[in-house]
Amino acid sequence: MAQGTGSINSDYKDWEWSDDAGERARLLQSPSVETVPKNSESQGNRLGSTSALGAVFIVVNAALGAGLLNFPAAFSMAGGVAAGIALQMCMLIFIIGGLVILAYCSQASNERTYQEVVWAVCGKVSGVLCEVAIAVYTFGTCIAFLIIIGDQEDKIIAALVKEPEEVGSSRWYTDRKFTISITAFLLILPLSIPKEIGFQKYASSLSVIGTWYVTAVIIIKYIWPDKELVPVEIPTSPSTWTAVFNAMPTICFGFQCHVSSVPVFNSMKQPEVKTWGAVVTAAMVIALFVYTGTGICGFLTFGAGVEQDVLMSYPSNDIPVAIARAFIILCVLTSYPILHFCGRAVLEGLWLRYSGITVEEDVVREQRRRLLQTISWFLLTLLLALFIPDIGKVISVIGGLAACFIFVFPGLCLIQAKLSEIQETRAISWWAQVSYGVFMVTLGAFIFGQTTANAIFVDLTA
Repeated sequence: MAQGTGSINSDYKDWEWSDDAGERARLLQSPSVETVPKNSESQGNRLGSTSALGAVFIVVNAALGAGLLNFPAAFSMAGGVAAGIALQMCMLIFIIGGLVILAYCSQASNERTYQEVVWAVCGKVSGVLCEVAIAVYTFGTCIAFLIIIGDQEDKIIAALVKEPEEVGSSRWYTDRKFTISITAFLLILPLSIPKEIGFQKYASSLSVIGTWYVTAVIIIKYIWPDKELVPVEIPTSPSTWTAVFNAMPTICFGFQCHVSSVPVFNSMKQPEVKTWGAVVTAAMVIALFVYTGTGICGFLTFGAGVEQDVLMSYPSNDIPVAIARAFIILCVLTSYPILHFCGRAVLEGLWLRYSGITVEEDVVREQRRRLLQTISWFLLTLLLALFIPDIGKVISVIGGLAACFIFVFPGLCLIQAKLSEIQETRAISWWAQVSYGVFMVTLGAFIFGQTTANAIFVDLTA
């Protein structure tokens, strides 16, 4: 992408951006990322400490997660293996393109987090919408995490107490609502209250191990299936042409690593767009193999009868699957505080911006506000998780928001970045890039509108 001369963030400065922006940037770093501080003396030297190979690992870690549990059901909704793979491949082109666009706009605006790039490039309205979207997305993901904990605990407890799963639990201490609540209050809430979360680096490694183990178990169980695991029906085509679109939220939710990609790019030893393109291509191909392997093998094992959470389809007394459930619970227990931390940081940034109060002036009230925000966030997500037991319904909502992070905001950034260039004549490449940005915005808006409408009128009202 050729970069013309022009001021990309003149409108952005009208908001009297304070030094607290740097604080928010640090709050929203990816768990394994350390970037160079942004100041006037460091703008000429943006070099970080992360190698290209390290960046690939971090991006893969950011992309992979508990969302893979929903991929077999997404293949079923899409209408089979061929439709699921084709849909992923088509979307992957734009997913990689969005990551490259964000790196390009980060260099052009000299900003180091996703929401600050959108603020600088697209202006105040898009910036506020982006921060609100991040807060809502992290909130919804926290709900999904609690539902996942309940799903896995149900199966583990059923195996321990040896009760028939069809009958349900007859003991109060094995009731789903009690087990989710006690786990959340004893483990998640204490981890969510601190101002800093230094354990992120350890949680990252744990998540990677757990994700790969789950994928390996699902593939092995397909190759060497248990005798009682017989699929009811294996669809080979979608039930309706619109059914394919119902799989999009899961794919967007699974591949969404764009919010944390900007800090990763700026942490590289050589933060160049060309190098970054190779990094994200390699990372997304790895993620594609993991998600595709999980989706295909889980779908072919259970067919149309696969659960929204694929591990729920396996029997409770399966030891390797029980270990996979334990891994997922541990990953979610450490991931919930990180997602809450990011959402809380965005809300805190909005508060500081509109109140006009600096971090130093607001230390005492910050502690009270953080405690109130954390408890309110925790109780609301827990309450919703207790009464929305289906992870697919939550992903259908937040998957639409993920499409905004993947398509809409990067597309807007590309359009605004190219329009800000001062050129006497605009080449064909300039028009091609603007057209690409318009197409990304249109595609993202379509996915967001279609999936959100489907979630409201079909899933949530069912």
